[in-house]
Amino acid sequence: MGKANTKDSGLGRWSIDSMSMWDKDYIDVETPGYFDFGGNNLGSFKFGYVQGDLDYRLTQRDGKPAVEFSFEGGDAADCSPCSGRGWLTIADDKLTGMFFFHCGDESEIELSRDLKTAKKPRKRK
Repeated sequence: MGKANTKDSGLGRWSIDSMSMWDKDYIDVETPGYFDFGGNNLGSFKFGYVQGDLDYRLTQRDGKPAVEFSFEGGDAADCSPCSGRGWLTIADDKLTGMFFFHCGDESEIELSRDLKTAKKPRKRK
């Protein structure tokens, strides 16, 4: 499988619709929860009191387009640093997958495309 050219393939901003560990009121407590996949494989996210910087790669999972990421950030509720990883499969205007805190909670997650900023992923060669 060839490596995808992801240098300028930012997926844009996605809204967090749901997480299995936290309800929507918590996800949107300070601002509507989001993931923002920018260019050069970098991005950011925020939900609840947690925010972080992403390092991501476009790939495939079970033959489907996907994005895998690691993150570093912080939890403002207790002023603690946090890190972790996750993956999301891409299907039309939805991302679905898992979010993992390093040595901590894990959650199923579903996001929907912010149609104002998101780009469709490029086809892999």
